[in-house]
Amino acid sequence: MPDASPVVGPRRALPPNDPRQYDDLAGEWWRPDGAFAMLHWLARARAALVPPASTRDDLLVDLGCGAGLLAPHLAGKGYRHVGVDLTRSALDLAAAHGVTVLQGDATAVPLADGCAAVVSAGELLEHVPDWRRAVAEACRLLRPGGLLVLDTLNDTLLARLVAVELGERLPTVPRGIHDPRLFVDARALVAECARHGVALRLRGVRPELGGTLAWLLRRWRGDDRPVRTEPRIVPTRSTAVLYQGSGRRGG
Repeated sequence: MPDASPVVGPRRALPPNDPRQYDDLAGEWWRPDGAFAMLHWLARARAALVPPASTRDDLLVDLGCGAGLLAPHLAGKGYRHVGVDLTRSALDLAAAHGVTVLQGDATAVPLADGCAAVVSAGELLEHVPDWRRAVAEACRLLRPGGLLVLDTLNDTLLARLVAVELGERLPTVPRGIHDPRLFVDARALVAECARHGVALRLRGVRPELGGTLAWLLRRWRGDDRPVRTEPRIVPTRSTAVLYQGSGRRGG
């Protein structure tokens, strides 16, 4: 059974949002109670927005794919899953989970215009110095009628409080994983997608309270028994902290 202890031990002193953190944390990606546990919950919620492929050739481009956490939730939907990421150690893990990997920058993806039936940008935009360029690339990759799905953190004081000041004090969240200066204003994101022909609809989301508190209690107790069900990501009225988006490209 994998060790379920919190992230401990010294790490390199790196600036906030430095991509080298993901090499240091490579062993955490697929640990259910590891540093990236919430990314598993978000991947499941994002995959729920993706319909089954319409043809056997449909391509899903997973920008900022990390270690391929979306892959298990796409099983049976029929897509060719291509993951794009900067971090080689993460891509090696994604490949081991069935993802066709491509090392590259989300702001300059080496794939053809209109190649994708679906583009996923999960927990990516708040880590990109120029999120508008990443949005332009995501929209460029979509074929007419193609679907963009994403989730990110809003550029609000509340998001900074919840995600950084509070969130990065939790026992499994790495300090410095976010730079709040890169958080993405929800209205600006909708407008930018519209500029590129994608009508994006947003909704606020959050981890369910009961399941998350139970999960945190297990972590603080050091309970390493297998988790029966991980906390779910549920809708909320406010987009002030974490929000999810989906929209299709016109044409």
